[in-house]
Amino acid sequence: MPEIKSYTMNFGPQHPSAHGVSRLILELEGEVIVRADPHIGLLHRGTEKLAESKPYNQSIGYMDRLDYVSMMSNEHAYVLSIEKLLDLDIPIRAKYIRVMFDEITRVLNHLMWLGAHALDIGAMSVFLYAFREREDLMDCYEAVSGTRMHATYYRPGGVARDLPLEMPKYTETKWKSKKEINKLNESREGTLLDFIDDFTSRFPKCIDEYETLLTDNRIWKQRTVDIGIVSQERALQLGFTGPMLRGSGIAWDLRKKQPYEVYKDLSFDIPIGTNGDCYDRYLVRMEEMRQSNKIIQQCVEWLKNNDGEFLSDNNKITAPSRDEINEDMESLIYHFKLFTEGYCLPEGEVYSAVEHPKGEFGVTLISDGSNKPYRVKIRAPGFPHLAALNEMVNGHMISDVVAVIGTQDIVFGEIDR
Repeated sequence: MPEIKSYTMNFGPQHPSAHGVSRLILELEGEVIVRADPHIGLLHRGTEKLAESKPYNQSIGYMDRLDYVSMMSNEHAYVLSIEKLLDLDIPIRAKYIRVMFDEITRVLNHLMWLGAHALDIGAMSVFLYAFREREDLMDCYEAVSGTRMHATYYRPGGVARDLPLEMPKYTETKWKSKKEINKLNESREGTLLDFIDDFTSRFPKCIDEYETLLTDNRIWKQRTVDIGIVSQERALQLGFTGPMLRGSGIAWDLRKKQPYEVYKDLSFDIPIGTNGDCYDRYLVRMEEMRQSNKIIQQCVEWLKNNDGEFLSDNNKITAPSRDEINEDMESLIYHFKLFTEGYCLPEGEVYSAVEHPKGEFGVTLISDGSNKPYRVKIRAPGFPHLAALNEMVNGHMISDVVAVIGTQDIVFGEIDR
């Protein structure tokens, strides 16, 4: 028998699912992993420290850039912390808009995860399918915030602007005929809510397509079943949250257990796994997309039937309208002060968390009574998941590392803040 050699190998930083921001050192016996040592710190932007040197309202945009696949969910935790310190109640319409966009963000995140995870393991078509649906949801982001990625749409007191009454349309080009353009614009003739309504009616069939390609696929199951198993007890000890925890069979979801905004008024289920392997976590996220679709439909229905304010009228926290600024000197002063020095929060410490697509995303704010936070600490869901990588890949083959990194759904913007 030939002797099995021991190797120490660099896995990255050029690995496609952690593009140049993670270095993984693998100790191998032949092709079996004995130890995996993740090195982070190759992206560090010092978000928490930067936020401490700026007025509160100027750090919302930094939150988008943490987990840059779940932009609005990051903002949500930050503005909830500010509102908790201010004891500020927000209009009910703003709550529904936030919940709707939180769930749109969850679907965006899971589509990105599904496409990248499948591509890493060797399935090409799903990636193209997932991005087809992402395109529509990115258009929703663009319609409300003017940008497709870093929206900076949530504000302490509500959201930056109300939902638009029309959707941007495709125009005729030399590559597409008038007939093709009219077909593309069919769902864009109404308001943003009509467009989202149309999307939610056809999205379940799209999920069926992804599942047809993967769920019972022999190769997919060989690559994911019994890979990276984490027991219920161990998942709790490791600090897992989100689909990583639910995949191990624990029905913990902040939207149900510690409801915020209007989640307590909405109907949805929490999917859980049984085995705690990569396949279970895949199934949990697929079902989460269906449940998010259900929540979005309920929000659209409520928003269509109920009008109202989308932002608090407290002008010390929120900017006055353009009409008020033009006509009223006091409003102009409020506007000037808000965008130059911001506002002061009462002294205190607060922690707010949301059920982010990847798990529990929390923001701790410590205020010393000035217009800047004394301390900002972000609880990123991906950090404990990555810390468990060694345990999850131990005894597996090199090729299984790709499946485990994929199933963790990690984004280094939030891990290496």
